[in-house]
Amino acid sequence: MKLNNLKPAAGSTHSRRRIGRGPGSGLGGTSTRGHKGAKSRSGYKKKIGFEGGQMPLQRRVPKGGFKNINHKEYLAVNLDTLQAIAEKKNLTKIGLAELKEAGLTNGKCLVKILGNGELKLKVDVEANAFSKTAEEAIKAVGGNTTII
Repeated sequence: MKLNNLKPAAGSTHSRRRIGRGPGSGLGGTSTRGHKGAKSRSGYKKKIGFEGGQMPLQRRVPKGGFKNINHKEYLAVNLDTLQAIAEKKNLTKIGLAELKEAGLTNGKCLVKILGNGELKLKVDVEANAFSKTAEEAIKAVGGNTTII
């Protein structure tokens, strides 16, 4: 077997239809486009969402909701994550710099400490926001919370 002998299996390929090449092809004349009208012309393009004159779906369905311009997006960090960072690096104070060093934040986003998990070490924590349960858990162990 050589590369110049290779051929596709019989019946696996089809020749494409050559439309608009005269009456002898059987596909001349209107070239399968029907008679007259915009769809038979070159350059025809239907509008996105057009439903034949019926009111389109995007105009039938009412608008809803709004974007709150004062919304703040926080990156959530749980107490068990703080515990792991404090144990790993023997820290008594955890701030945004330590969280960035641990790869949890890029330093630009706001950080909120949440109360999921358990904190055993006495740690002073600095963050942009705290949940009530997180604040209580940190103070119960003897640590301090500071809002930046």
